Amino acid sequence: MPAEPGAPDDAPVAPAFERKLCAPEDAPRRAAALHAPMVFTNGCFDLLHRGHVTYLAQARALGASLVVALNSDASVRRLGKGDDRPVNTLADRMAVMAALECVDLVTWFDSDTPLALIEAIAPGVLVKGGDWPVERIVGAAGVTERGGRVVSIPFIHQRSTTALLDRIRSL
Repeated sequence: MPAEPGAPDDAPVAPAFERKLCAPEDAPRRAAALHAPMVFTNGCFDLLHRGHVTYLAQARALGASLVVALNSDASVRRLGKGDDRPVNTLADRMAVMAALECVDLVTWFDSDTPLALIEAIAPGVLVKGGDWPVERIVGAAGVTERGGRVVSIPFIHQRSTTALLDRIRSL
C-alpha cells in the first residue's frame, strides 16, 4: 500500500475503514451523501458475533447503504448490562464495525436512545433486531411519517454478547 503524499515511505497508512468513522454532529451531512435508500440501525455491538454480522448484512440488504450508531460506553452502562460492560471501548467497537463490508458509516450516541440522531439523519429504512417489535422501535413514528420503512429482523442465529460472556466466565 503506498504511503500518504508527503509521508516517509515507512510511515503507517491509516486503514481505509477509518474513513467510515463519523462524529454524531457530522453524521447528518455524511449520511446525506450515501446512496438511498439509507438504512439506519443502532446498538452496543460489544463483542461482535455471528448473530451481529448476519443481522447487519440483512439490514444492509434492505437498502443501498447502512449507517450504524453505537451506544457510547456510558450509554451501554446505563442499559444495565453489567458493571463490566462494555468489554470493548467505543473507539474499538467503532473500528470493528467500520471494518465490515456491509457498513457504510459508523457514528455514536451518548443518550439513552438514538432518537435525536435518527431524526437528524432521516433514514429511509430504520431497522432493529427481532427482539424489538416495530411499534417499540425508537424513531419508528418519524420514519414512517416521512414515508420510510421500519423493520424488525428476526434472528437467524440465537446469539448474544451476554450469553457469550457467561460462557467465557464459566470456563
